[in-house]
Amino acid sequence: MPPASTGASTIVLDAAVPSSAAVATPPLRDRLTPGGPGYRRMSFALFAAGIATFALLYSTQALLPAVSASFGATAGQASWTVSAATGALALCVLPLSALSERFGRRQMMTASLAVAVVIGLLVPFAPSLGWLIALRAVQGAALAGLPASAMAYLAEEVRPKALVAAIGLFVAGNSIGGMSGRILAGWIAQLWGWRVALGAIGLLAVTCAVVFRLMIPKARFFTPATLNPKALARTVTGHLSDPLLRRLYAIGALFMTVFGAVYTVIGYRLVEEPFSLPQGVVGSIFLVYLVGTLSSAAAGRLVGRLGRRGALYLAVSTTAAGLLLSLAEQLAAVLAGLVLITAGFFAGHAVASSSVSRTATSGRAQASALYQSAYYLGSSAGGTLGAVAFHTGGWAGTVALGVLAVLGVLSITLFGSRAARTERLRAASPAPVHN
Repeated sequence: MPPASTGASTIVLDAAVPSSAAVATPPLRDRLTPGGPGYRRMSFALFAAGIATFALLYSTQALLPAVSASFGATAGQASWTVSAATGALALCVLPLSALSERFGRRQMMTASLAVAVVIGLLVPFAPSLGWLIALRAVQGAALAGLPASAMAYLAEEVRPKALVAAIGLFVAGNSIGGMSGRILAGWIAQLWGWRVALGAIGLLAVTCAVVFRLMIPKARFFTPATLNPKALARTVTGHLSDPLLRRLYAIGALFMTVFGAVYTVIGYRLVEEPFSLPQGVVGSIFLVYLVGTLSSAAAGRLVGRLGRRGALYLAVSTTAAGLLLSLAEQLAAVLAGLVLITAGFFAGHAVASSSVSRTATSGRAQASALYQSAYYLGSSAGGTLGAVAFHTGGWAGTVALGVLAVLGVLSITLFGSRAARTERLRAASPAPVHN
């Protein structure tokens, strides 16, 4: 990808205001940087928020076989307890990010977590599958205020050179939340049932929300804006007309399609023959999320060595190799495949999401919100389509869906490389001389 503007010396126009005035970007020396005051508190707070977000958002994913058995539902029907949450998040992330422009990133993240954890404490008492899906949709909508606001908060408060690493830590919190929530749910469900498991995840999220609120530093460089739907529409249209941003949105959606499909269906595969694993062991499979923690945190170093497109090519090839390896009938090979899929996905997500934050020099919250919308729509589609593919063609059907999505990422990245090369050649060509 071509070098993205750091925003170090640009003039940033607020995305939600009619922009009669420009706000100068704050000096780099005043922003948070690794080792500086406030950076550790900020990292720990957003790490906790990431844990709560993914633990809640995917709280039913490891429990789908148990949910299916409890309500007499198919894999496709039970998968809606995940897809409804991610789909609602995708639909609500843009309007809530606009509200964050008015009321502040910190306030929006706090409110989102508060509502989501309250719903999380109600979810275990759902009397039917329909009620469970409805509560999960409301929970996903509540969580929509957090991801894009967090990205915008980091873009405003952290030095540009440290942005990839800071976002990587937030994504690492996502992976820890996804892992711990699923492991906790799996073992508790095996002992006391899936409802108690969901209650435990709710209590974990409450703890993380309290930690977040106590630790998150006040925003120093946020400027409130007046809500203006027409200005918001212009900002969104501008982002969607940017070819690079469009490619990044598509990459996020396709990567998440793979991830959503694999982790929605893997529990069904592992409780069946030839593996026949108990629920607690199936939940422990999500320990491979630790690999995602490492790969997302290392995304900054990968970009430094390989460039952004090089890092994406590595993420694509790693994910594809994992999908193919997971076709084996040996548990060790399946686990190795999940490790590769997880490492490739989290690395690709960290690179793409940080590229959005660096590319958008105005309307950052909306740019990040559009990415999150695409990303979670991919998750919703992947979960539902992955379950349908599994019902139709078994695990091979789910893998085929994942391979198609990975090929889509590869095609988009190759197109971007070609477009950048053409642009460089055009810029290097001497201007025509007119007599």
